[in-house]
Amino acid sequence: MGSNDLPFIFNESTNDYQTVNIQGQISYKISDPKTLADVLDFTVTDSGVYKKNDIEKLNQRIINEAQTATSSFIHEIKLKDAIRSAKAIEDRILAGLTTSPAIGMLGIEILGANILGIQATPEMARALETETREKLQQEADQAIYERRNFAVEQERKIKETELNTEIAVEEKQKQIAEKKMESEVQKADNDRRLREMRLSADIAVENQRKELIEQKTANDKKEADTQGYILETTLTPYKSVDWKILTAINNNTDPKFNISLAFRELAENANKIGNLNISPELLDTLLSEKKEGR
Repeated sequence: MGSNDLPFIFNESTNDYQTVNIQGQISYKISDPKTLADVLDFTVTDSGVYKKNDIEKLNQRIINEAQTATSSFIHEIKLKDAIRSAKAIEDRILAGLTTSPAIGMLGIEILGANILGIQATPEMARALETETREKLQQEADQAIYERRNFAVEQERKIKETELNTEIAVEEKQKQIAEKKMESEVQKADNDRRLREMRLSADIAVENQRKELIEQKTANDKKEADTQGYILETTLTPYKSVDWKILTAINNNTDPKFNISLAFRELAENANKIGNLNISPELLDTLLSEKKEGR
């Protein structure tokens, strides 16, 4: 009358014609002994031994119903899906047993169903292991490739960043050089303008000086012309007068000058003079006065 755990194992074929081995157990208890006794013979001998082995029939019927509930599901899926469908198979078996009329006629209650393992044949298991191993190896190789590719990509980005930095620095240096050149050109232009201004100022000064010199020369010429005119006008009346007279007029108060003029006239007419006597006293007087004048 207590609960029983019925282990089971059976084989089914998947949609891709592969055999899977399903292992598990079903828990049940006899809820209506009288109904079960009407269907199966549980008569015992005086020693308590079953006369028939109908308990095995009960277990086999439960297993058959469980396999029936599972087979339609396994036939619709592939081997890989079947191996990973333990929970779905448990639900199928539990639902099939609880709704089965044959189980209901036995007077038992299904407590639960557990799938302990789903296995392929050894050859197929090795093939799946190899496939999985190859796939894992490919995934590992892909991971290595992606890691290396990532490292290369990062290195490329770093180099690209360095190049961009160098380009930015070069561009900035170019701008600085251009700005410096512009400043130098501006400075040279300012210096040129300053020189031109100074030269223009010097030219203006020289022009003014030239004008001043020309004006001064003109003024001096006019003044000289004026002085010449005055002198000429002043001397014109004396052109016809003998120089001796003019000399005498200007120096009429100096006896010695008159004596010198007399000597000069004597010298000019020396060819007409036969003898000339000059007293020593006169010469001595003239010479002594000359020495005193020094």
